[in-house]
Amino acid sequence: MNIQWYPGHMTKARRMMQEDIKLIDIVVELLDARTPLSSKNPDIDELAKNKYRLVLLNKQDLADPKANAQWEKYFKEKGFYVVCLDSRKNSGMKTITDTIQEACREKIERDRKRGIINRPIRAMVVGIPNVGKSTFINSYAKKACAKVGNKPGVTKGKQWIRIGKGVELLDTPGILWPKFEDQEVGMRLAYIGSINDDIIQKSELALNFIDFLKNNYCNALSERYNIDCSKKNYDILSDIAMERKCLSKGGEPDLDKAAALLFEDYRSGKLGRITLELPSI
Repeated sequence: MNIQWYPGHMTKARRMMQEDIKLIDIVVELLDARTPLSSKNPDIDELAKNKYRLVLLNKQDLADPKANAQWEKYFKEKGFYVVCLDSRKNSGMKTITDTIQEACREKIERDRKRGIINRPIRAMVVGIPNVGKSTFINSYAKKACAKVGNKPGVTKGKQWIRIGKGVELLDTPGILWPKFEDQEVGMRLAYIGSINDDIIQKSELALNFIDFLKNNYCNALSERYNIDCSKKNYDILSDIAMERKCLSKGGEPDLDKAAALLFEDYRSGKLGRITLELPSI
């Protein structure tokens, strides 16, 4: 499969972020804990150079717990401050402000020596589409500040949000990068819903996903759908269609419906805690 998605508004959003970065003390980057490296926009490192950095491994409740620990260690060794969280359930949120203050300690001390006291830390919140930025901001602010949706592209513009006395957040739209050099990256982002589903051939994508599950989380398939995962990928998708009554008018298995169901189950956690990639050692 060849997956590419970079609509025009992302170019505009990237330019806007480049203009605003000079106002910022720290860049808070949300990654999807199920696929942290693939959900990390490589353009952000260039944009955020010379800024303090905090990585939030969001949706950690949907990812393999052992993999979460490996990824937390990986990013800390790269020099990032790291917090694992589930912003939908407020899990991990209490440590965010303290971590931001710790990351910006040198800046706060410089301000203090210049007589600038209690000036809020300004943080830019960045991430790819559908990584949970708006949900994180609303949970962190303890009020509905950002529009939330379960599909990419909900946040279109920027807005400043005050968090208590110590932090100001700049919300930004989710952006990808112009070209996925590795198509495995594109497929992983499609699995988690960060690519517009309307541009994807779902049944073909599902066959690739089933192949990954067979090799890494076979029990997730057999337990959820009561099927034999030693079968070929096409037959497994057909069995899912039959098992869940995803049928065409003639009673034949509707593979696109079955694929949509499979991804809905994965994205909602009904397949279990599944991580798509591990850090290379």
